[in-house]
Amino acid sequence: MTTRGHSRKKRKQTGMKWLYITAAGLVCAVILAAILFKIRAGSMDSRHPAGTDASQETGAAGDRAGDGTGDSPNPENQPDPVSLSDKTNADNTDNADIRAVISQMSLEQKTAQLFIITPEALTGFKTVTQAGDTTYKALQEYPVGGLIYFPQNLQNPGQLKTMTAKTQEFASGLNQPPLFLSIDEEGGKVARIANHQGFDLPKVDTMAEIGKTGDTSRAYEAGSVIGEYLEEFGINLDFAPDADVLTNPDNTVVLDRSFGSDPVLVTQMVKAYMQGLEEHHVYGTPKHFPGHGATEGDSHKGFAYTYKTWDELEQAELVPFAGLIQDNTPFIMAGHISLPQITGDDTPSSLSSQVLTDYLRETMGYNGIIITDALNMGAIQDNYPPDRAAVMALQAGADLLLMPADFKEAYNGVLDAVKTGELTEERIDQSLTRILGLKLTLPRHKR
Repeated sequence: MTTRGHSRKKRKQTGMKWLYITAAGLVCAVILAAILFKIRAGSMDSRHPAGTDASQETGAAGDRAGDGTGDSPNPENQPDPVSLSDKTNADNTDNADIRAVISQMSLEQKTAQLFIITPEALTGFKTVTQAGDTTYKALQEYPVGGLIYFPQNLQNPGQLKTMTAKTQEFASGLNQPPLFLSIDEEGGKVARIANHQGFDLPKVDTMAEIGKTGDTSRAYEAGSVIGEYLEEFGINLDFAPDADVLTNPDNTVVLDRSFGSDPVLVTQMVKAYMQGLEEHHVYGTPKHFPGHGATEGDSHKGFAYTYKTWDELEQAELVPFAGLIQDNTPFIMAGHISLPQITGDDTPSSLSSQVLTDYLRETMGYNGIIITDALNMGAIQDNYPPDRAAVMALQAGADLLLMPADFKEAYNGVLDAVKTGELTEERIDQSLTRILGLKLTLPRHKR
């Protein structure tokens, strides 16, 4: 080949090379533009969640909530303190990320996150069976930490799935953390969904029946069965299992809800049950610290006591909780149990810093979330106003406040306590750090 011919061929090859490079660059630019457009569109869509076709949030007179149009309010003029769309996996939940989120929240938003309440307490309606415009507006004003459902909120599988999905969609559209959507679903007689006539679900034996077998695989199966349908229905937090060791045969509270009187067996059973739940992305909440199995009286109706000392409780009642703490259980529920030999008075454990901070946190080394038992139970409601009970629980070391007798009074009581210096905002942030550390790992439930 001549030199001139070789030169022409080289120039032709070079031209083709630049043509390919240019074409590739154009393709990359188009792809990049498409990605950016999709991200932008997704961001805009997330801020405009669709409303329900017809809200079924029923008031005392049977009125329907909202204006009937099915459109949710436009949140563009609302404060945008928390953006979590890029923080919903475990890799992004270190303290720096959590502090960054907290730093963007107002005191009011922080305080609301400390409460788990009923849909009725949130909306002010008598019965709520669907998340509609009223729920959306209520979450705008009170971005609570979670909701708890009872039989009156349940109709059938499709209704429950839609309600929970819509509720999470509203929180996401408002740039709020995912909600803890919770229920009491232990098995046996305490099964809000499985025992509801609108649901055809497998029934789980009582914990006492399972405990008598001595077979921990039965406890695992119970947790797995319950966890499977809770996950399907969008419930991510179950107030179960009972970790109570039944040491008082005359106990009237836990009875067949306990796995039995052997603390080692109860520990093994509770752990197996928890594993079954968690494999379906449902968090369990072992209860009722420091142990309802030894008590006299019923905290639903009034004070429940045990006159045991810490040394005595450590022999049985506290064994399951110690084992769960070693396994880094994310939740423990504090019972309204009075320990007069320890505290010197009738103060329920849920309101006692000696119990929650000095012992559970410092002595036992628990770093997870402490949630109170329902604050509308007799032991609390009959003896403490809602605002005082909420403040005392936080002072004691609790993180989440379940079902105060009057949510707004309790919420405003916490705000007032911070403003007067009775509580510090740093104390609120401590609880919020634990709550968000778990919430930012929650997947958004999809219908």
